[in-house]
Amino acid sequence: MLAAERQAKIAELIRVQGSVQVDDLAHDLKVSTMTIRRDLEKLQEDNILERCHGGAVAKQEVTYADKSTSHMQDKVRLAARCAPLVSAGDNIYLDAGTTTYEIAKAIQNVPDIMVMTNDLEIAGLLKNSQAELLLCGGMVQKSTGSMLGYYATHMLEDFRFDVGFFGAASINEELEVFTPTVDKAFLKRKALQRCRKAYLVVDESKFGKQAVTKVNHLADYTAVITTGRLSAEDRKKAEKSDVRLIYV
Repeated sequence: MLAAERQAKIAELIRVQGSVQVDDLAHDLKVSTMTIRRDLEKLQEDNILERCHGGAVAKQEVTYADKSTSHMQDKVRLAARCAPLVSAGDNIYLDAGTTTYEIAKAIQNVPDIMVMTNDLEIAGLLKNSQAELLLCGGMVQKSTGSMLGYYATHMLEDFRFDVGFFGAASINEELEVFTPTVDKAFLKRKALQRCRKAYLVVDESKFGKQAVTKVNHLADYTAVITTGRLSAEDRKKAEKSDVRLIYV
């Protein structure tokens, strides 16, 4: 079994069980405990799990407070680049996140726009603006201030958007987009399908990592707006997959 396949199995076990033990993994996957420890170290580097004595536990979702102070200057620059993509009268979808919160700030005075979001912080900001505001309602994930689940996903069936802006927890070496939970992945996919144009907006910290649940591929977006600079190898992959990159 290749290391990538073994690590994918471990990631899935973490997602289902919440924790794993080194000895159990070594027995079940028929490799040495040293190999498993190296696998766990790699998965920890990819932000998928957290090492603990004798094993590992599932990585906890980063809280809104922690996200809001991370790479703030990059997020403001990204938002400034996104603002001209919004026109008066547009219907807009804003994914939950601190980067999209900055986008909301940048576009809030565009005339006659309608914004739907599943982010309570964005909703709190826009309720005092001239923008028409719709909440994509569902269960509230209190640590991040976002709404998700069946009701949020089902609500999107009735809407179409001129433009949508999306975030990501991580982007792996295959240029696949990941998020920590299945519910978030379903919601992001559904919202993307409802957008005439859709932009993934990410700072450089999101590249070269892998969370638990795959959302889609960079090629599924109209463009990727980023402060990151891809390696020569990744640029070739992006070009081959018709990924449009907008550097900020």
